[in-house]
Amino acid sequence: MSKIAANSAYRVPVRMDADAARARFALSRVARLATASADARPHLVPIVFALAGDVLYTAVDGKPKTTTALRRLANMAANPQVAVLVDHYEDDWTRLWWARADGTVRILALDVAEAVAALGLLTERYPGYATQRPPGPVIAVDVTRWSGWVAAPER
Repeated sequence: MSKIAANSAYRVPVRMDADAARARFALSRVARLATASADARPHLVPIVFALAGDVLYTAVDGKPKTTTALRRLANMAANPQVAVLVDHYEDDWTRLWWARADGTVRILALDVAEAVAALGLLTERYPGYATQRPPGPVIAVDVTRWSGWVAAPER
């Protein structure tokens, strides 16, 4: 018998339903945005985000980048399907979990009303945006599927 199976604290992993996955996702502060190019090359970047219903917003911010021709934007133009992941790690593996939002991207110019509202949500959540507004476009992800996994049911 494995040490994990012998550990009385170990519980069977549980898939999260969509509501639980979205709730855990909403409480997270940082996520990872996964895009793929037209030839299916994956690309992963950390992002900050805000949710409005089942729409996730992020923006290309002013932090230094090596180029303004960002791979994530080129990938989204070629393939608008994305995944966004949040997760929680602890050395106590019974407390591990992850939640994912799969969806379709829309790129919004900063002068579009939806982008203005999204920047307001992002600024409420991340005060640094109040003094350093993102100069790039706003990325809207229309979430079509929330999913997740938790190592053990809530105690």
